[in-house]
Amino acid sequence: MSTRTLISPAVLARPRGRALYWSVFTAVVLLFALAFLFPVYWMVTGAMKSPDEIARTPPTLVPAHWRLGGYTDAWDLMQLPQHLWNTVVQAAGAWAFQLVFCTAAAYALSKLRPAFGKLILGGILATLMVPAQALVVPTYLTVADLGLLNHPVAIWLPAVANAFNLYLLKRFFDQLPRDVLEAAEIDGAGKLRTLWSIVLPMSRPVLGVVSIFALVAVWQDFLWPLMVFSDTDKQPISVALVQLSQNIQLTVLIAAMVIASIPMVALFLVFQRHIIAGISAGSTKG
Repeated sequence: MSTRTLISPAVLARPRGRALYWSVFTAVVLLFALAFLFPVYWMVTGAMKSPDEIARTPPTLVPAHWRLGGYTDAWDLMQLPQHLWNTVVQAAGAWAFQLVFCTAAAYALSKLRPAFGKLILGGILATLMVPAQALVVPTYLTVADLGLLNHPVAIWLPAVANAFNLYLLKRFFDQLPRDVLEAAEIDGAGKLRTLWSIVLPMSRPVLGVVSIFALVAVWQDFLWPLMVFSDTDKQPISVALVQLSQNIQLTVLIAAMVIASIPMVALFLVFQRHIIAGISAGSTKG
């Protein structure tokens, strides 16, 4: 019997062993699916209940009367289109800035090998040891001195300095076949042309992962947007849900949370293959 399998091939070949295996496997998969999907179901159906039903004890598993009014009220009363658009602008800008500058810095550290490159990389990685809360005050003072409060640039610029994504890109670039880059250099391609025509097309998996990390980080951030956006009309959805929830019914607030989570869930479902490929790319290249 192999030590790498839970059930030997001989036992699995028997009808009873095969039935037992698939029964256990199906039960485990269903339990994990239920554990992950039930909170989503509870949130989606909670917005369809009446205010009295959502506060009932014990709670009801299925709404007594299915109501979609909570979603329409959330869309109108909490000004979700405006705040969702604010979030899209802030997340898209942060993603673009981070992708450009982190990719350029990672390519320089990996392939151009500047003087004191290892020392620079060590200093960048050392910032991962600093708690994010310790950087809030100096970053805020810098943004305020530049007059960037209540402007999306206040979100874009701090997002550029992402040591984790930079290191992730550098590690991927380190494992790219050097023969391909040397062949491009022999053909007369410069450093920028090699980056644009050779390195970036080969780096689509890791660029997809970095893109997801960048977008999710901005979409779910709360403290920093709360500090730099005092103007309610310019706040992202994460801050607006808290600021506008004072006089809102619980069912409407739950509906707003469901709507706010849809873009990130859809983004993950669409690009999940790219995420898995990007995470495993570093271990499969050699």
